[in-house]
Amino acid sequence: MAFWLIKTEPGSWSWDDQVRKGVEGWDGVRNHQAAKNLRTMQIGDQAFFYHSVNEKRIVGIVEVVREAYPDPTDASGKFVQVDFKTVKPLPSPVTLADIKADPRFADLALLRQSRLSVMPIDASSWAAICQMGRVSP
Repeated sequence: MAFWLIKTEPGSWSWDDQVRKGVEGWDGVRNHQAAKNLRTMQIGDQAFFYHSVNEKRIVGIVEVVREAYPDPTDASGKFVQVDFKTVKPLPSPVTLADIKADPRFADLALLRQSRLSVMPIDASSWAAICQMGRVSP
């Protein structure tokens, strides 16, 4: 199993929206590196659900339930989407400031490629962030 972080603007698609829907396609990704990451995902992989813009915090965990398929919102046919199901919220959301303050995360893509919307998370960082968020990995 691999681990990921997916970013969303809560005004467009929030954790509450994800919880209400249960399973939803992650569409609208137009960055080639982020799309490559979506294509790499496999069923059972898990991802942190990150609220960007004003919140800048990890609020929940989702799981891949359908691997990459054509994104119906992309007229060019170049991009894909992945379906995620809601797994659980983080009882204590982990902020970007918390992550920046912790030297264990110095090489995390979230800090090195801050504009990337879909990124891998290594297993040790996943476990540490889960601990910070008071959720079992």
